[in-house]
Amino acid sequence: METTTKKARSLYIPYAGPVLLEFPLLNKGSAFSVEERRNFNLSGLLPEVVESIEEQAERAWLQYQGFKTEIDKHIYLRNIQDTNETLFYRLVQNHLEEMMPVIYTPTVGAACERFSEIYRRARGVFISYPNRHNMDDILQNVPNHNIKVIVVTDGERILGLGDQGIGGMGIPIGKLSLYTACGGISPAYTLPVVLDVGTNNQQLLNDPLYMGWRHPRITDDEYYAFVDEFIQAVKQRWPDILLQFEDFAQKNAMPLLTRYRDEICSFNDDIQGTAAVTVGTLIAASRAAGQLIAASRAAAALPAVSLASRKSFSSARVPPDVGLLNRSSRRLSVKV
Repeated sequence: METTTKKARSLYIPYAGPVLLEFPLLNKGSAFSVEERRNFNLSGLLPEVVESIEEQAERAWLQYQGFKTEIDKHIYLRNIQDTNETLFYRLVQNHLEEMMPVIYTPTVGAACERFSEIYRRARGVFISYPNRHNMDDILQNVPNHNIKVIVVTDGERILGLGDQGIGGMGIPIGKLSLYTACGGISPAYTLPVVLDVGTNNQQLLNDPLYMGWRHPRITDDEYYAFVDEFIQAVKQRWPDILLQFEDFAQKNAMPLLTRYRDEICSFNDDIQGTAAVTVGTLIAASRAAGQLIAASRAAAALPAVSLASRKSFSSARVPPDVGLLNRSSRRLSVKV
């Protein structure tokens, strides 16, 4: 079935009837026009009234306000996202300041901890170690062929909460939601991924509702071979992808970044993103003050942090610190 956009480009829609209503990227719910309902076999499957997106968003906002806790608001927004992404992003953009902390930090932390408990519907890709030899088939199951951005985690260092196993999937979902809401990246181009390599969180292993692989985390050669299988499968499926490593423990974060940075377009937000924003702030501040970064009091303390002290940071907190120190120290070596 074809429809026409404002620029008169034909868009082929391979779904119709109830299946279309279950596809969040294309589902418009009560906003389907009378003609669209007829063309896509939706007549009688929706209430009579045809609503605008703003009318839909107003109803959703009223429902949202009825929830008392942040986690309940998070669950509600995720349900809309998994039902009608157009409505989800209109609602979020209408109330961005209110909803950003609900979609992502700090509320996403609780959502990760309770991931298996509050699970409603699949989003993204879950690749477990026992399925490692089916990697190509798993990625072929992704219905969106034009993926441009992947955010991947192994769930080991989720915010300040530590090992959350597959509950870490909440981070890629939340981060990509912000990339769309704030950065304008089409959700059709994004894919959240969790590498399920087990968990060392005994509470999760003992939880009868836990939905991940019930096994201690694989390490060393097994771990790196598994990640490499994933990287190669991604390169085969989407050669021009941007891959973001998210919330990996320090013992793996730096080696993975170093190993793949020249092989695939990739970065680690915890290491490089925090550092880039901080150094950018220093540059802007120094220019506003009319002095070199190296002469500022804020930067003067950075070179004093020795390599030995950097290595002494706890593994749970080290990525942003190391990235910040490395990038800031390099920046201080040039005149800005």
